[in-house]
Amino acid sequence: MISFSLWDIVRNLLLALRWTVLLSLTSFALGGILGLIVLFLRTSKSVWLRRVTRLYIELFQGTPLLMQLFLIFFGLALFGLEVPAWLAAVIALTCWSSAYLAEIWRGCVEAIPRGQWEASSCLAMSYFQQMRHVILPQAFRMGIPPTVGFSVQIVKGTAVTSIIGFVELSKAGTMITNATFQPFTVYALVALMYFALCWPLSKYSQSLERKFNATHRD
Repeated sequence: MISFSLWDIVRNLLLALRWTVLLSLTSFALGGILGLIVLFLRTSKSVWLRRVTRLYIELFQGTPLLMQLFLIFFGLALFGLEVPAWLAAVIALTCWSSAYLAEIWRGCVEAIPRGQWEASSCLAMSYFQQMRHVILPQAFRMGIPPTVGFSVQIVKGTAVTSIIGFVELSKAGTMITNATFQPFTVYALVALMYFALCWPLSKYSQSLERKFNATHRD
């Protein structure tokens, strides 16, 4: 049996941690862009666009992320499309996060007083001009705390991608455990690294929420 020192375990986990961070950042960025598009369609004046985007949101919110990963990774292979584990993970996490971000931001948009819409309409603004210049600047200010908070869920969601063979932090932990037979040490380090990623984001989200509530009261 190969002997692994504590530093060997930590070093290999840190190498895998890079992929967890990269996957989280990529999924959050692409999910935010797609979520913004879904938001525009979800709040548009077209009834059928609102229905389609509502179905999209309910589909990705109402099904497990694991099932979505399986459908993308294994389902597309049935049609002759070989999807790498990295690409499948990005696609699944992007679609999943966009559905939640769109709903978070929609709640913020609907929290804007109706008078803001009416006032901008009196200035002959189009729907996109209203959203861009009047509504979104106010809505996104309210949406920053829950958006930062949701980023924690994306980091945690990356662990599910180990099921399709993508070697991120949790998958690396399993592989190292099988090689070292030290599950307590390895998984304790894995948990510590996840905590180091998620805890600052959670605290930052809480501080933003307190700051926003204090400003709102003033």
